Amino acid sequence: MLLSPRVRKAALAAHVIASVGWLGGVVVFLLLAIAVTRSNDEQEIRGVLLAMELIGVGTLVPLSLLSFVSGLLQSFGTSWGLLRHYWVVAKLGITVVATAVLLLYVQTLRHFGVLARRSGVPVEQLQDPSPVLHSGGALVFLVAATVLSVFKPRGLTRRGWRYAQREKTRADVDGRSAG
Repeated sequence: MLLSPRVRKAALAAHVIASVGWLGGVVVFLLLAIAVTRSNDEQEIRGVLLAMELIGVGTLVPLSLLSFVSGLLQSFGTSWGLLRHYWVVAKLGITVVATAVLLLYVQTLRHFGVLARRSGVPVEQLQDPSPVLHSGGALVFLVAATVLSVFKPRGLTRRGWRYAQREKTRADVDGRSAG
């Protein structure tokens, strides 16, 4: 199923915007997470943790889901296909893993938000390195997905190879019947 040029471009724009937004959001989140681990100011730490919860739930989750859905639409609606090229499969895997980890990590973000709201919680308990590790890992994954999107390394999957052979055979038959 190929999309009309207008729908394809709109879906591509949505995918690029969501993916770049997700990547930018992770960079901001990582910087905030680093700030929490390095700060000695209790109010700053609590405020930053609340901001991280808001960014995670209100920005990162919606952008990751939009990136996933718009990427699927792109793969189903263009000649690249979903499982024809290794780079598309790799990007799909990266997106699924990153989104799943993020969705699971939301509970941790909410937990940090609850702790930040409680005045009796010691600052040391709020300075967990987990957000730095998770957002650092997400950054590596998302940069890899971006590189794959830009360079589109060659290589067909078995399914892609079979599809290409069917298309070639179909074109050969169509060419002979037209002559």
